[in-house]
Amino acid sequence: MLVNVLKLIAVLVAALLVGNWFLSEVKKARFTGKPWYQPYLSIPGLLIILALLLPIIVWITNK
Repeated sequence: MLVNVLKLIAVLVAALLVGNWFLSEVKKARFTGKPWYQPYLSIPGLLIILALLLPIIVWITNK
């Protein structure tokens, strides 16, 4: 059970770090006046998009 809790904590910490990284990219893009989609083209934005699309892609390929 302890191993499962540690895995859960690791995933939550990783999500927190990527989320904060993405938020800093959003703030930087707003400050410099870049388009609204610019943060999504950065590394944290692409990681978030990949995390959202990966389960869908796996589901489609397993059908």
